[in-house]
Amino acid sequence: MTRYYLGVDGGGTNCRVRLADENLRTLAEVKNGRSNLQIDDGAPAYKAILDGTRDVFKAAGIDYAQTANTFACFGMAGGRMDSARDEFAARAWPFAGVKVYDDIDIAHAGALAGEEGAVIIVGTGSAALAVVDGQRHQAGGWGFQIGDQMSGAILGRELVRYAVEAEDGLVPASPLTRAVIAMLGGDNQAVMTWSFAADMDLKIISRDGSEGCDDALIGRAPAEYGKIMPLLSDYLEQGDPVALKMLDLQFGYIETYVNWFKARNAKVMAIVGGFGQRLFPLLEKRYGDFVMLPRHEPLHGAIILAKQNFA
Repeated sequence: MTRYYLGVDGGGTNCRVRLADENLRTLAEVKNGRSNLQIDDGAPAYKAILDGTRDVFKAAGIDYAQTANTFACFGMAGGRMDSARDEFAARAWPFAGVKVYDDIDIAHAGALAGEEGAVIIVGTGSAALAVVDGQRHQAGGWGFQIGDQMSGAILGRELVRYAVEAEDGLVPASPLTRAVIAMLGGDNQAVMTWSFAADMDLKIISRDGSEGCDDALIGRAPAEYGKIMPLLSDYLEQGDPVALKMLDLQFGYIETYVNWFKARNAKVMAIVGGFGQRLFPLLEKRYGDFVMLPRHEPLHGAIILAKQNFA
């Protein structure tokens, strides 16, 4: 009987679905809607995967009934919580078997081709995972409000904070800080309006239908702070002193994870994510062959895990 493997890289913006044969050769791949498990109790993610499954089988020219001979692995944004993954796996799926992971797991499997070692995601968000001697060690990935050290969003926020202080005359300004202020409106009042998303005319509606909530606050999304990273990169190449200060801050965050991994006997650390890969040449100078670029993308990691779980 022919066996298939289906992998999902479920992101907050879109969901990628890949179908592979027993040799992990890609048969077809499609993209569908958003798929963060924390959005609307996972309902959009469920729909995106089911729709994507139909689309990918059609694209591969394979009868949809073959889902009964297909083993699936989902790597999901918002999958840090055990309960969210368990509830999602328990939904009605057409597959012979389903395993739901946090997105860091498929990044790890792809980057290291299913082998042991460590990985950090350094993109808009950040997270870390090592597998050593069969033991899984995870840290970070707790989101913008309380975690995501190493991320472009956190570093972008720190840069904005510094630029605001520089505009007030509290710390030395630089061409970068002036460019940040200009980018976000031209003065600190405009930056404050931007940070609270006041110009978007958004409202919080409580469960009882009333407007406002003392326990919640509207502000710019992490990705909006991440958009400042190209500006930082430009001024870093020019040797801007504040850009170099931000780089030192970033290296401090990464150093924490490097030490944490080495204390758990990890021998290699793959760097995943757009921001992290831009930093890779500098990280390689600092850490040598302890760091590496990923061997495969996360979506292929999902396929690898599907076969490892159900081979």
